[in-house]
Formats: sequence, C-alpha cells, structure tokens
Amino acid sequence: MLSADFLHLEKDVELVNRHADLFHLDIMDGTFVPNISFGFPVVEAIARQAAKPLDVHLMIVHPEKYVERFAKAGAGLISFHYEAALEESEAIIAQIQQLGVKAGIVINPDCPVQSIFPYLDKVDFVLLMSVFAGFGGQKFIPESLERIREVRNRLDRLGRMDVPIEVDGGIGPENAHEVKNAGASILVAGSAVFKAPDPAAAIAAMR
Repeated sequence: MLSADFLHLEKDVELVNRHADLFHLDIMDGTFVPNISFGFPVVEAIARQAAKPLDVHLMIVHPEKYVERFAKAGAGLISFHYEAALEESEAIIAQIQQLGVKAGIVINPDCPVQSIFPYLDKVDFVLLMSVFAGFGGQKFIPESLERIREVRNRLDRLGRMDVPIEVDGGIGPENAHEVKNAGASILVAGSAVFKAPDPAAAIAAMR
C-alpha cells in the first residue's frame, strides 16, 4: 500500500479487496530505514474497509513495543526485521503469536539467510526482501532467487512445507513466475500494481 494513492485511498483499498489477497503495509520509522511511511491512523482506516487480511511489515527499531498496538489496529500478520531484533527475535515471534496474529521474520538482501535458520521452526511465514527496505520502486535483486531457494529448502527439510515465503521488492508480471518457481508463495507488489495503467490487469498477469 506504500504505492497507493493516499488522496484517494478508499479506491485503492477496494482494488485490493476485489483483486488481491493481502494488504501489505510497510511501517517505517526513519531510524531502522531512512524513510517514514505511516502509522496507526492509516492502518486503522484501511482495516475498517479491508475485506482481506492486513499484512504489517515493521521496518522499525524495537518492534516489540508496537506489535500489540498493530494487532489491535487490525493486523492479521505481523513481520519484523531480524536485524532490528537479533537475539530478541524468538521472544518477539512468541509475543506476536500470543496476540493471535501470524508472526513473520524479515531480512534484507545483505543479511545471510542462515541468520534466520534458528527461527524457521517457530515462525508462521518468512519475508525475504528482494530490495533494501525503506523505499518503493526499486529494482529486483536477481540474487534473491537463490536466497528464496535456500530458505525453501531449509523449511522443507524441517518438515515445514506449509510455511510460506513472502518476497517483497521489485516484483511484477515480468518476474513473478521465476520468484514463485524459486519457492515463494506470497508476492508483494506495489509500484507494479498501483502505477500500472490497469492495476487489476497487472494483478491478474502476476497470478
């Protein structure tokens, strides 16, 4: 939703309701990432009209301070960055799950995938950034495909075939197929949808 038209947000919320599966909400604090996005009032406004689950991606320091508020605001899924939590990651996963929300762990492209292996038996989903968190409209990093395969293989070896891999950054109709084939099952698209001449057709093309 970072790429949505915030002057006419209701229109873009309805687009997602009709054609997509999730509302992906990037929460940026200007500290963990060099940008600021939006907070609770926008999330709550979207939640009031949303017919699909809210997928809240926390690009913030101290995510443990805010997960309860985002759960109360309507989040169905909450993910946080391993780089922002480190040894607190397991506790934050449990905190999110105790709120009745699905918990995901996220890493940027320069963070080794092995760093999150200790948490793969605990999370409900994994979010791999295929660009660097903080700005929309970036180009997909091709090396992300191998990272997806590594995490998918590790999950499968753990017997967690049901745990989805979400991929965020530079995804559109031109590369959705190879991202899916690498092992991802949740594809986040912002600019490729909202900046397209026909956003519904862009979603259909990705499907």
